[in-house]
Amino acid sequence: MKSFTYTIRDELGIHARPAGLLCKEAKKYSCTVRVAAGGKEADATRIMALMGLCVKQGDTVSVTCEGGDEETAAKDLEAFFQGNL
Repeated sequence: MKSFTYTIRDELGIHARPAGLLCKEAKKYSCTVRVAAGGKEADATRIMALMGLCVKQGDTVSVTCEGGDEETAAKDLEAFFQGNL
């Protein structure tokens, strides 16, 4: 299991557009990708679940990748968060 934390910089947080992009990115990997924030956790391949976390600018999220390609997924998703959120 690989994980990382990230503090959201996007002024709107994880809203529809970045949630959709994150889902698309997470679906590229065979491992399970979960995002946790504020005591809730969501499957990163489900847009409504991500938006349901209600993540705002300044909130810290924890991303966990577990499965066959977890190392690659964690590295790539961390870069995705830095570039998009």
